[in-house]
Amino acid sequence: MAEKPLTSGCFDGGDRQVTWTGIQIREGEAFAQFLTKEVAARVQDAAGVSDFEAHLRGIASTGFQTGSLQALLEAAPYEERAWAVGEALAEAHLTREHGVEWPWNTERDKRTPLASLPGADLVGLVADDDGFLLVLGEVKCSSESKNPPQVMTGRSGMTNQLENLANDLGLLSTLLRWLFPRCKGTPHESSFSDAVLRLLDSGNKAIVLFGVLIRDTSPNIQDLEKRGYALARRVHAPTFCRLKAIYLPCAIEDLSVRIKGGDA
Repeated sequence: MAEKPLTSGCFDGGDRQVTWTGIQIREGEAFAQFLTKEVAARVQDAAGVSDFEAHLRGIASTGFQTGSLQALLEAAPYEERAWAVGEALAEAHLTREHGVEWPWNTERDKRTPLASLPGADLVGLVADDDGFLLVLGEVKCSSESKNPPQVMTGRSGMTNQLENLANDLGLLSTLLRWLFPRCKGTPHESSFSDAVLRLLDSGNKAIVLFGVLIRDTSPNIQDLEKRGYALARRVHAPTFCRLKAIYLPCAIEDLSVRIKGGDA
């Protein structure tokens, strides 16, 4: 029997330039593979780590150096925080379902195990019929029974953060300056330039916003609907905003075990 699709739709809606969608992830082999391959690769920056280790192994020439290097590599902390795994899950989903490209893995910016990028959880690029657009977004995880959960409301809630990403030019400038050196000299450089030109031609409004809410509760349109209507009054075209609620078949706190192939 063929494996069932990874996700199924629960609800959707929209108002002007804002849409909201709920999807349910099914338990099964497809979900296990998604976590241990696509999500785990984002959490641990598999490509960056591979390049880093290969370079260091290439310069370690003595047995003592090799032993010291192995001890150093084995001491690298493994990400255990559920919210960080949630961000990686959101990125993997947006790549799979919307074709979003991530020119840089923010895992590489960490100077301490608890460091994070200020300003936005998601910074990427996405192609459409006219070229590329800048993607900015926020990710929230919640097991709260309330609909919508508190992470969607208030000054530090997703709604307010997405509005700031759309309208705060200082924040937008900071994020572009952060992204530029991570695209320059890479295959993403021309896409970055195209996205910036479209941004400038639109009066700094041509952006795609993603707000991803990760839940381990029953699907409920109230998680997104009121927030979507509120954003439609505050975020104006040509900015486009997609709110997505991803409902897991497991507890959020179990994700850190599941991405390593374990059973919660």
